[in-house]
Amino acid sequence: MTSSLHFSLSPSKLADWLSRLVQIPSVTPEQAGPRSGEPGEARMAAAVADWFTQFGGEVHWHEVLPGRSSVYAIWPGRTGNTGRWLGVDVHTDTVGVEQMTDPPFDGRIADGRVYGRGAVDTKATLAVVLALLEAMHTAGTQLDANLLIAATVDEETGATGAPGFAEWLRARGLLLDELVVAEPTGCTPVHGHKGLVRMEFTAHGLAAHSAQPHLGKNAILAGARVALAMETEHNRLQNLSASALGIPQLTVALIRGGMGRNVVPDTCSLAIDRRLVDGEDPLVVTQQLIALAEAASPLPLTNEIWRQITAFYQSPESGLVARMAEWSGQTPTVAPYGTNAWAYGDVSRERIVLGPGSIDQAHGTVEWVEIDELVKLAGIYRRWWGI
Repeated sequence: MTSSLHFSLSPSKLADWLSRLVQIPSVTPEQAGPRSGEPGEARMAAAVADWFTQFGGEVHWHEVLPGRSSVYAIWPGRTGNTGRWLGVDVHTDTVGVEQMTDPPFDGRIADGRVYGRGAVDTKATLAVVLALLEAMHTAGTQLDANLLIAATVDEETGATGAPGFAEWLRARGLLLDELVVAEPTGCTPVHGHKGLVRMEFTAHGLAAHSAQPHLGKNAILAGARVALAMETEHNRLQNLSASALGIPQLTVALIRGGMGRNVVPDTCSLAIDRRLVDGEDPLVVTQQLIALAEAASPLPLTNEIWRQITAFYQSPESGLVARMAEWSGQTPTVAPYGTNAWAYGDVSRERIVLGPGSIDQAHGTVEWVEIDELVKLAGIYRRWWGI
C-alpha cells in the first residue's frame, strides 16, 4: 500500500465523503413528504455514476422502476474475466424524514459522528467504498480480483433493486465469488436472516342495517375467525424445533373493516406478516396461509400478495464469513431484520451482510454513525480487496 493511499483514508476523508452523500436526499418515494426534497434515488444515482466514472469504473445504468435506476460499476482486475469477482451491494434509498427531530440532510460532523438520514443506513458503506476507489485511482492501484459495485434502488419498501441486480448478473453470465451486502451490523459479519411473506386477506360479506343484522353477512366476524386461525398457526410454529435462523413467526399486523356504527360490515381486510426460516419456500408458505384462511372464513375471501422473500443463510464455516470475522474481531451472527442478501443465492458463491454502525440508529428521529466505524470498515475492505 502506498503512502498516498494510506493518507487518503484518514478519518476526516471518510467523514467528508459520508457528509457529502447525506446531503443528497434519496428518500424512497413511498415515504416522501414535505421535508424530503426530490424523492427517489435519481440525484444520488447521477452523483455516484459520475464518481464511479472519475475513478475509472465501467459504469452501467439499470432502470429497475420508472425513473429509478440502479448504477453498477466494474473495475477489472489484473487477472481479467478469468479471475475472481468481488461484489458490493449498497442501497441508495433511505426511509422518510418527516419524523426526524434532527436536520435530515445537513450531514454535519460533530462529536466523532456523522449525522443525517442515511448516515448509517447505508450511505456509510458507500462513503467507505468511494473513499477507497478514489485513493486507488489516485495511487494507480489495480486489484488482483475484478470488482463490481452495485448502488441499488428500492430496498426500503419494494425490494425490487436486489432481484433487478441479480437478473442483470444472470443476463451477463456473471457469478460473484464473494458478495457483501451493506447494512449497519457494527462491522459484524451477518450470515443469515429470515425471509418473509406479506399478504392481505379480504372477507366479502353483505351490508345491512344493524337493526336487522340477519339480513347481512358480517365480514368483520369472518375476519376475526381468520385472525384467530393465524394465531393458532403462530402458536403451532412456536413448538417447532429451531433452525439456524430460529423459529418462524406469524403476525396479524393490520385489520380494517366496516363503514358505520349502524351498518353490518360488508368487507374486512387483514394484513399478515409471516417470517420464514432457512429451508422454507415462500410460495409453499403462501399457499398454506391461503388454505388456513379459507378454511377459517365462513365468507368468500380474496387475497393480495405484497412480498415473498426467501430466507438468507450462509454457513458460518465458509471462507468469507471466517475471514470477515477475523478482520473485524467480531463473532458471526444472524440478524432479525431483512436485507438485499436474500436475492443473490444463485449469483454469488458466498455472501454476507456487513456494514458500520448499529441498526439501532437507523430509521429514527436522529440518525448517525461513529466515524471510528467508518475507519474500521475501511480497514476490513482494504484486506478483503487485497490492497
